[in-house]
Amino acid sequence: MSYTNILLENNNNITTITINRPSKLNALNRDTISELHEAFKEASLDKHTKVIVLTGSGEKAFVAGADISEFANYNIEEGKMLAAKGQELLFNFIENLSTPVIAAVNGFALGGGLELAMACHFRVASDQAKMGLPEVSLGVIPGYGGTQRLPQLIGKGRAMELIMTAGMIDANTALNYGLVNHITTLEELLPFCEKIASKITRNSSVAISAAIRAINANFKDEVNGFHTEIQEFGNCFGTEDFAEGTTAFLEKRKADFPGN
Repeated sequence: MSYTNILLENNNNITTITINRPSKLNALNRDTISELHEAFKEASLDKHTKVIVLTGSGEKAFVAGADISEFANYNIEEGKMLAAKGQELLFNFIENLSTPVIAAVNGFALGGGLELAMACHFRVASDQAKMGLPEVSLGVIPGYGGTQRLPQLIGKGRAMELIMTAGMIDANTALNYGLVNHITTLEELLPFCEKIASKITRNSSVAISAAIRAINANFKDEVNGFHTEIQEFGNCFGTEDFAEGTTAFLEKRKADFPGN
C-alpha cells in the first residue's frame, strides 16, 4: 500500500514507520491516523516483521500534537466520536498489537504525539525531546488515552501536575519519571532502537506476543492479570517455539524459532 503522510522501511525483521509531515511538525490529522492504522496492520501481518519502530521525520518533532483545525468547531457528540474512533483505530490498536512497538521520540511529543508514544510498548528519547499534554490550555483534556496511560507510567500525582499545568518536560525528567526507558543523542536514536529491536528478534515472537497480552491484562478493568498470565503461560507449551526453545537449551545451541 502507498502512503502520503508516512514512510515504511523494513530491514533485518525490523519495520520502521516514520510520520512524514515535517512542515506540520508531524501533527496528527485524520488521514495520518488512518494511514498509521493501515501501516501498523500491514507490518503486524508481515512475516518478516518482528519489531516495529515508530518515529517522526526531521529533527524537531516526533509528533507535535493533533491538527487542531480539524476539530476546532466540533460539538459535544462529535468530540466524543473523535476520541472514541481515534482510540479504537490507532492508540488502543498499537497498545494491543502482538508485534512489539518501540517509540523513537526524536523531538517534540506533545498532546496526541505523547499519547501516541505512550501507546507504544516502550519509549526511547533523544536528548532533544520535549514531552507534555497541553490540552487544558485549549479548554479540553487529552482524548487519546493520555489521562489513563500517563498515570500508569509515571504515577497519579506527577500525571495530575503535568496535565493541569499543560507543561513540558525534557528527556532527562522523562527518564527520571519512567516515561522513557533510555536517552540517546539524536544521531544515535534509531541505531540504538534498532539494537534493542535486534535483541528482541532473537527471541520467540509467539512468547513475546503472549507476554504483551499478559502485561496489558493487568491494566484492564475487570480482568485478572494473574489469570491471563496462567492461561498464556500454559498456551506456550503447545507451540512449536516452546519445543524449539527448550530443545535448543538442552542441546546447548542457539534456538531457531519458527514463530508458531
